[in-house]
Parts: sequence; C-alpha cells; structure tokens
Amino acid sequence: MNLEHLCQQTCQIVTNTANFIRAELGKVKTNDIETKALNSLVSYVDKQAEIQLVAGLKEILPDSTFLTEEETVVQEEGEYRWIIDPLDGTTNFLHQIPTFAVSVGLQHHGETIIGVVYEVNQQECFYAWKAGGAFLNGQPITVSQTAVMQDALVATGLPYYDYKWVDPYLETLKYTMFNTRGIRRIGAAAVDLAYVACGRFDVFFEYSLCAWDMAAGAFLIQEAGGKVSDFQGGENYLFGKELVAGNALLFEEMAKVVKGNFYPVA
Repeated sequence: MNLEHLCQQTCQIVTNTANFIRAELGKVKTNDIETKALNSLVSYVDKQAEIQLVAGLKEILPDSTFLTEEETVVQEEGEYRWIIDPLDGTTNFLHQIPTFAVSVGLQHHGETIIGVVYEVNQQECFYAWKAGGAFLNGQPITVSQTAVMQDALVATGLPYYDYKWVDPYLETLKYTMFNTRGIRRIGAAAVDLAYVACGRFDVFFEYSLCAWDMAAGAFLIQEAGGKVSDFQGGENYLFGKELVAGNALLFEEMAKVVKGNFYPVA
C-alpha cells in the first residue's frame, strides 16, 4: 500500500468536508442543536460532515471500518480502521469562534499510519503518514526546539463535563502558570495537537479526551519528532482518555509533573 498516496487522497476528502463546514458557519439555528451530554453539542453539520467523510474514505479503502464520534456508520474493528471526528470544536463552531477542525486517523491492526487534521478557518491541512514525516499545506513541519520550560507555551483543555480529576488538573495548571511562558485553551484538541506538531505550542495535556480527538493529532506529533503518552507514561492514551504531549526536550519534565499530580505514589 502506498501510504503517501492514500494520505493525499484522505487530505482531499477532508478538505472537501472542511469546505462544507465553512459554508455552514452561521447558518445553524438554535432548534438545529442537540445536547448529547453535559456541554456536548451536535448539529446537522457534524452529522453531515461525518457522512461525507465516511463515504469518501470508504471509496478509497473499501474494506475499512470506522470509529466515529457521531456514529452515523456501524462502529467496527477491522484490519484498517478510520477514527474520525467530523467537527472537533463544535461549541466554537456554533458560537462562531474561529477554531475548529476535521480530524481523521487511519489505523492498521491498531497502529496509526495516517493522520490528517484540517483547521477549517485558516484552511490549514496538517497531515502525516507512517515514517513519512509531517506536513502543513505541503511544507514539512517539526515540533519546537524550546528546551527550557520557562520559555514554553502550553496548550490544554479545561474540564467541561468530567470533573473527577479537577484537583490534580488544577495542580498541573498551577505548575504551568508559574513555570511556563503561558497557557492557551482554544477549545479543539485536534488543533492543539497539530499546533504542537508544527511548533506553535511546546507541550499539551488534557484528560477526558476520546480516541477521535487524539488519533490524528498525536500521530502528527510523533511524525514531527515529538512524544506522546498517557498520564502514567504508557501508550494507552487513545482509549485511556488522557494525553500528555510535547517536543522531545520538554516532554519528560511535563510528563513527570502530570504523572505526579494525577497518579501520585502512595
């Protein structure tokens, strides 16, 4: 299989869906919005975007299966499985705050081999294929070379429905407030991760994420020379609902802080 070619095909499908989302900005009415869970919103735009993605991806890889946020298709495991967030940052989209993205990852026997994150408003397509490096609109990208935490810009997502770890989260936030250049919360984890991959952010941490939030972005970081793990330092981040990520120079320090706060030694 030619992963580079498949990645380029994926980028085109994602771009088409992003164009649809951009065209719908500002058109969603209040009665078009559903609440799936506490502070978790969805509209016809999310669902139609997912339907478009599934149709296009099924065409280029007919025997593939899907794990998708809106479950518009049967959720199955398989040799090749797409992991899709059709609109990451739905709340931003509905409030017309311009940071939201399409996120698509492809796994082969559980290993991510392609990742695409398309930030809709900036029309920035971040993409990578296994052992091929990472790119933004055709140009190679790498994680930052920031070597001192005091110079780091940190990305995170504030808890908005799952508050079980608020205290360790706030302790970690306190550390970053006192020891870094600053903190940003833009409301779309896929974009946060893409920004780590291209060096705009230096480190990232968040809990209560889903696989579709992370699959593409975490892979971008790895292909761009960065590191990712769950909060205990392991590899169960996609389905463990927690992720710490960063450039190779700062990752260990940030991962140690996160682990110490969330999983302290008894």
